[in-house]
Amino acid sequence: MTPADPSMTTDTPRWGGINHLALVTNDMDATVRFYAGVLGARLVATIGTPTFRHYFFEIGPRNTIAYFEYIGSPAQAFAKPAGIPDPRAAQFDHVSFELPDEEALLDLRNRLKAAGCEVTDVVDHGFIHSVYFSDPNGIALEASWWLRDATAGPTDWADPLLFSDPDPVPAVRELQTAAGLSAVPATHLA
Repeated sequence: MTPADPSMTTDTPRWGGINHLALVTNDMDATVRFYAGVLGARLVATIGTPTFRHYFFEIGPRNTIAYFEYIGSPAQAFAKPAGIPDPRAAQFDHVSFELPDEEALLDLRNRLKAAGCEVTDVVDHGFIHSVYFSDPNGIALEASWWLRDATAGPTDWADPLLFSDPDPVPAVRELQTAAGLSAVPATHLA
């Protein structure tokens, strides 16, 4: 870790959400039918080359989820439920989509059930409500709405509903101080 640049704790990029999360499918047709048909996500762009397809679905203003399908790649099904550790999925657990309220969450749950998709009951996480389901690629998905929006207003470190880890990592303790982070990691391209 290297010493943190003090400007990194006071100025932040002007984030607008997720431009796109890129995942892999071995059946783009089923993926389009699920995201556009079942979830109602608008297909906003397609890229096709002799070696791959790359399709983008709108999940919010200027926010998309995208899929690669590699031509000639052997079909490999892989599935894991959200929040359950699996050694085959060391870096990815699930994607959660934002919904504006409980009614939208229940509407989505009903839409999934009507399409024959398995979906959980509403799960109360304290500050969000969620339902869990999977896409045709076995990717664990969640849809959530903030009961109490943790992103609205300044961070309240003393709020036990939002900050309940009794033994947070050192970086969290540093963020709670006026000095901010003492160091940040350098990274390398894979």
